[in-house]
Formats: sequence, structure tokens, C-alpha cells
Amino acid sequence: MKRILQIFAGAAVLITLGLWLTTGANRGWTKTEVQVKTLDPVTEIEGISYRKKFQPGVDFLGAAFGGATLLAGASFFFRKPKQNN
Repeated sequence: MKRILQIFAGAAVLITLGLWLTTGANRGWTKTEVQVKTLDPVTEIEGISYRKKFQPGVDFLGAAFGGATLLAGASFFFRKPKQNN
């Protein structure tokens, strides 16, 4: 059980870090919408519109790393099984 919790903690860190990096490595707070500059074809005036897109931020990383720390910490409450020879 101890080893399983440690593996889950490590996997959680790696998966979260990979997700954060592949979605843009946003160093701010998590966003569910991003700004997109648009150009009006007739007047050629720039405007800003919003598009739905999930970008995990540092709070996402902190929560995931905190959860992984709890899993790894919980693994210390389990003893190694004794082997009878």
C-alpha cells in the first residue's frame, strides 16, 4: 500500500505538470476564457472578443502538488509487510 500511494503521488505530479506545460504554461491564475484580438473587416478596427479555453494556472499546480504531497505523506503511515523466511 505504501508503494502504491507513492507511485500515485509521483504520477499525479508528472501528469499535472505535463498538462500544465502542454496547455500553455500559464503563470497566472487558472482561466476558462482567453482574449482574442479580432479585426473588423469593414472598418479595420481592432476589438477584443473572448473564446472559451481552459488554461490551468499556478493555482492548479499548487492544488495538484498539495494533493500529491498528502498522498506521499499518507504513505508513511503504512509499514512494510514482514517477510517470513
